[in-house]
Amino acid sequence: MKEQAQGKENSLKRNQQMKKILSTCLLLCVALSLSAQREKTTFQTSGQWKPATDIRADVAMVYGVNDNRRYQFADRVRSWIDHGYAVHFMTGIAWGQYQDYFTGRWDGKMHLDAGQKTMRGDTIWHGRMVPYIVPTENYLSYFKEKHIKPVIDLGIDAIFLEEPEFWARAGYSEAFKREWQDYYGFPWRPQHESAENTYLSNKLKYHLYYRALDESFAYAKQYGREKGMDVRCYVPTHSLLNYAQWQIVSPEASLASMESCDGYIAQVWTGTAREPNYFNGQIRERVFETSYLEYGCMESMARPTKRKMFFLTDPIEDRAKDWEDYKRNYQATFTAQLLYPQIADYEVMPWPDRIYEGLYKVSSDSEERAHIPRFYSTQMQVMVNSLGTMPLSDNRVSGSHGINVLMANSLMFQRSPRPVEGYDDPQLSNFYGLALPLVKRGVPVSITHLENMAYEDTWKGVKVLLMSYSNMKPLEEKSHEDIAKWVKKGGRLVYVGRDNDAFQGVLEWWNQGENHYWAPSEHLFSLMGMPADAAEGVYRYGMGTVEVIRQDPKEFVMKALGDGPLLAAVERAYGPLQLKNSFYLERGPYVLASVVDENMVSDQPLILKGRFIDLFDPKLPVVSQKTVKPGEQAFLYDVNTVADRRVAQVLASASRQYDEQRGRRSYSFTSKSPANTDNIMAILLPRKPKRIEVGAARYESLWDKQSKVLHLAFENSPEGVHVEIAW
Repeated sequence: MKEQAQGKENSLKRNQQMKKILSTCLLLCVALSLSAQREKTTFQTSGQWKPATDIRADVAMVYGVNDNRRYQFADRVRSWIDHGYAVHFMTGIAWGQYQDYFTGRWDGKMHLDAGQKTMRGDTIWHGRMVPYIVPTENYLSYFKEKHIKPVIDLGIDAIFLEEPEFWARAGYSEAFKREWQDYYGFPWRPQHESAENTYLSNKLKYHLYYRALDESFAYAKQYGREKGMDVRCYVPTHSLLNYAQWQIVSPEASLASMESCDGYIAQVWTGTAREPNYFNGQIRERVFETSYLEYGCMESMARPTKRKMFFLTDPIEDRAKDWEDYKRNYQATFTAQLLYPQIADYEVMPWPDRIYEGLYKVSSDSEERAHIPRFYSTQMQVMVNSLGTMPLSDNRVSGSHGINVLMANSLMFQRSPRPVEGYDDPQLSNFYGLALPLVKRGVPVSITHLENMAYEDTWKGVKVLLMSYSNMKPLEEKSHEDIAKWVKKGGRLVYVGRDNDAFQGVLEWWNQGENHYWAPSEHLFSLMGMPADAAEGVYRYGMGTVEVIRQDPKEFVMKALGDGPLLAAVERAYGPLQLKNSFYLERGPYVLASVVDENMVSDQPLILKGRFIDLFDPKLPVVSQKTVKPGEQAFLYDVNTVADRRVAQVLASASRQYDEQRGRRSYSFTSKSPANTDNIMAILLPRKPKRIEVGAARYESLWDKQSKVLHLAFENSPEGVHVEIAW
C-alpha cells in the first residue's frame, strides 16, 4: 500500500510538472509572436525574474537548462515571460554544469579525461567540477541530447552557445591526443617542444570548436524543423584580439562561413579592454582604444556575411574593482561600441543579479563594500534605455577613412604560455604596432579579416591595407589571390615584417606540394611579380602599389617615437592624413565623442557647442557647451535634432516607457524600471506644464524654459509608475 501511494504521488508530480511545461510552452509561443518584431536589446541571466533585476530589455537570455534548488528551468523561463520578455537560451559550449557527463550519470562512463589539461597534467577548471572541455564526438552527443533538445522542446527558438574556448596552455589530455591522431594522421606531438608543434596544436583546438558549434547548430536547426520551428543559432564570443592576448583559441571569423550560424554577440567589456598594451615605449591599460579595436574586429567579422551582431557592454567586470573604476571604464567601452553606427543591437548587460545585488569596493583605497550607488544605477539605466532607441546611421566617425589592419584567426596559433624559441610578441604588439599609432592620432582604422577575403563587401572602402605575417599566417592560398587582385585594381598594400620568426616554416600549404616557399609572404609577393624575398621599398603591381617595411610591427610601439616609418608609409600610400586627438560621431539625435591621451598632435580638450542633454550625468542636465578632456568620453542627446518639437516625448530616461498617450494638451505614459533605483527623465513639452501627476509617493520636477525640457525624478518601480502631464 505504501509503494502504491508513493507511485500515485510520483505520478501526480509528473503530471503537474508536464502541465507546467505545457503551460510554459503556450506562454512562450505567445511571447515569441508578440516579440518577433523586436529583438534589439537583450541580457543574460541564470536567475528568475525579480523586481531588483527587471531591466526592461526586449529579451531575457535564460542561462543553463539545469534546474536549481528553488527553480526548475521551465519556471525560470516562465517568470520572464510572465513579465513581458521574449526568452532565448544561452549556455557555455566549452564549460558548464555538465557534471552528469563527467561523473558517468549520462552513459555510465566517467569522462574526466575530456577536460583540457596542461603540460603538468593539471585539468583547467572553470569552477568546481566544471572543467574546460575537449569537445569530443561523445561529448557533443551528450550536449545535444541534454542541453539543446530540452530547450527546443520547451519552444525556445533562439540558442546562444557562448565562449568556445580552448586554452593555449592545454593540449596534453588523452582525449586531445586521440583527436590529434584522427585529424593529422600521425601521433601527437608535445606543443612545448617547437614552434611547429605549438602551431599545429592550436590549429587543432580551433578545428575542434568549429566542429562542435557546427554539429550543435546543425542539430538544433534540424530538430527545430521537425517540430515546425525556425531555430536561430548565435555565438557569444570574445574578440579575436582578446582571445589572442589571453592565449585562448576559438573559431572566430571562420564562423562566418558556417551555414548554421546566424550571428554573434561581441563580448567586449572592461575586463577584456583593460588588458595592457604597448605604445610609445610604455605598457599600460588603454581601455577606450582597445575596446574600439575589439568592437572593430567583431563588426568586420560579421559585416561581409550580413550576420546579426549584438554588441555587449558590462557596467562592472569580473575582477574586483571599485565603483568609480567600473563607471569610468563603462563609459569608455560604451562610447567605443556606439562609434560603429551600422550595429544597433545590444546585449545591454550580463548577469544583472551581480550588478544590482553585488557588493563592491566604494573606492580604490577602501575595503568597504556596497551595492551599486544610486547615481550610478540611474546613469547606467539612462545609457541602457538609450540603446533601445539607438538608430542605425550612415554617418561616419570623424577622420581619415579607408585604412585597414589585416587580422587572421592564426593570431591565436602563435600564442604560447611558454617562450617559443625564435619568437617573441609581448602583449600582441605586432598587431598593436600597426593599429595604435593611427588610433592614437585620431585615425578611425578598420579591421579586415583574412578569412573574409572572398567576400566583395570585405574590400568596400579599403584604400590602404596594413598587413604583417610576424604574428599570424594565412590558412588558405586563395586569400593571397584575393589580395593580389585588389592591389592590381588600385589598392595600396603596406607589408611590414622581417619574416624571420620561428613560425614562418611551420607545416602549411606554402611549403607543401608544389609550393616551396620559406615564408608565406614570398608566395604573395611572387603573385604580384615581386622578388619572393622582396627588399624594403615600393613596388608597383597593376594600378596599385606594395610598400615593404623590413621591421616587425612591435618595433613601432615598444620603443618611444618608434612609429615614424609606419606613419610615413601610410601617408605615401593614402595621402595626407587628418591627424587629431578625438573621435566624433553624430548618430540620429545622439552625439558621441572621445578624446585620446598620449596624443602626438594635441593635448587640448574637444569643446562641443549646441543644446545637449548630458547622458553621462545622472541628473540629465541641458548644457550649451560640453568640454571633453583627453582620456574622457561624452554621450549627448542633441535637443536641436528633434524634428517636431510640438510633440511631447521622452528624450532620455532611466526607465522604459509604455502605453504612451498624447492629447491636445496632455501627455501620459507608464514608466518601468528595476526596484531600488532612482528614475530621472528629460521630457520635451510644447510649453510649461500646468499639472503633473505621478503615481509615486514623492517626485521632483524642474522646467527648463529655453530647451522646453521637463526634468522629472522619482523612485522606480517594475510594476510601473503612471505619469500624466498637462499644459
